[in-house]
Amino acid sequence: MDSQTIRILLDGEAVSITDLAPTTSLLAWLRGARGLVGTKEGCNEGDCGACTVVVGELADDPADAPRLYAVNACIRFLATLDGKAVFTVEHLRSLAGGALHPVQQAMVDCHGSQCGFCTPGFTMSLWALYEDRHAQGEAAADPARIRSALAGNLCRCTGYRPIVEAGERMFDAPSRLLDRDRLRTALLALRRDDTLDFGHEGGRFVAPRSVDELLALRSRHPAATLLAGGTDIGLWVNKGLRRLDTLIHTGEVAALRAIVPHAGGLRIGAAASLTAAFAALVRLHPELAELRERFASPPVRNAGTLGGNVANGSPIGDSMPALIALGARVVLASVRGRRSLALEDFYLDYMKKDLAADEIVEAIELPPPAPARRLRSWKLAKRFDSDISAVCAGFALELRAGRIHAPRIAFGGMAATPRRATATEAALAGRPWDEAALAAAQCALEHDFAPLDDLRASAGYRRRAAAGLLARFFLETRPDAPLAAAQTRAFAAEDLAGGGR
Repeated sequence: MDSQTIRILLDGEAVSITDLAPTTSLLAWLRGARGLVGTKEGCNEGDCGACTVVVGELADDPADAPRLYAVNACIRFLATLDGKAVFTVEHLRSLAGGALHPVQQAMVDCHGSQCGFCTPGFTMSLWALYEDRHAQGEAAADPARIRSALAGNLCRCTGYRPIVEAGERMFDAPSRLLDRDRLRTALLALRRDDTLDFGHEGGRFVAPRSVDELLALRSRHPAATLLAGGTDIGLWVNKGLRRLDTLIHTGEVAALRAIVPHAGGLRIGAAASLTAAFAALVRLHPELAELRERFASPPVRNAGTLGGNVANGSPIGDSMPALIALGARVVLASVRGRRSLALEDFYLDYMKKDLAADEIVEAIELPPPAPARRLRSWKLAKRFDSDISAVCAGFALELRAGRIHAPRIAFGGMAATPRRATATEAALAGRPWDEAALAAAQCALEHDFAPLDDLRASAGYRRRAAAGLLARFFLETRPDAPLAAAQTRAFAAEDLAGGGR
């Protein structure tokens, strides 16, 4: 196979691509080069969902059925889809023999389209859910699951109710499913044995296939941009108009996508998607179900990686407070060897990490669950779904005979880095978990952080919100009459554990 040619399966047709800038987005290519204008450009930053398409790829075991998942075409570089399938809204009618697909027909019947601009994106998100439910043997979806699947799609005409109703109605008609056996055969024909090394007009995109190859490339090109899911780097190009001369893509390194048991805990490869990583985290720690639901949107979680979120080092990255509270460690690798450090020690200052130019984040490792541990993580934002945090918190402590041991409290949005509240932890350690301990901890919290005013929140709000979240943690975990989660949150009517919002 030509190592300088991108090959994808577009709406069932094998397509070869050359002479294209490596940072060309899937959206730009679909609309400009292929004339597939059903996929819309709205925000161009992965927020509105008008550009949603569905990607198909081989499972880790190629003998299994391929996976299908929704992504934002606007922030997905075309080169990262080499060897994968892309399905656009134009393809749905072919699946239904020229008639409207059940998803499309349900949108018509339920009046789910108003101005129509966002409709293709909603339709593709619903189609991904439609295929997933059928693949799981469940030809139905409850409203909470439908709303969860649509969390990455915005409608300016406020037509959500009929769209959710369409998500229920689409299962009523005779099923029209993608032939996954045929898709698997087509993807196997595109499967690459060599390394894609794609260049055009001074830009270069390389997708190594092993950790050793990746580390060697990083050593030779320390100034290159490491690209994982592109959910942040795509904005550098679209909004910042940055030129990226060399991209090293981590997504084809199978070892970096692995999620495996480790020393009684868990090891999550840096290239594992946020969707896969959070599924594993929630299996180990069910208390993180709400954080998973509110972390970005399904298309962003399907593309983005946990390693990318950690390596980016944003002070408002939502994964870090919970991971720090759990005692996570980050594994760094280079041709010189490997080292491991506590995640909180990885962050030095605003967007500065303890990461050498030739190093990569290889994995995140979590210790085994502690039987006596109480764990919670919450975020506060202006919008419930798919929004950037004003404050995000992770709380963990062990209760032994009613006393606090090993408290670990971390916040995002309160400082230049995700950071532990060390004074608050010290105020809690060894005390009974009662209202006096809470009051002492809230007083200490005032000295742990000096938050800033910005567009998302004032410093005063952040202080009060952090203290309120600490109080909520107390109410849910105190030894005497702890409250259930439904009693402490505003969205108590929704079943988040079942996929609601």
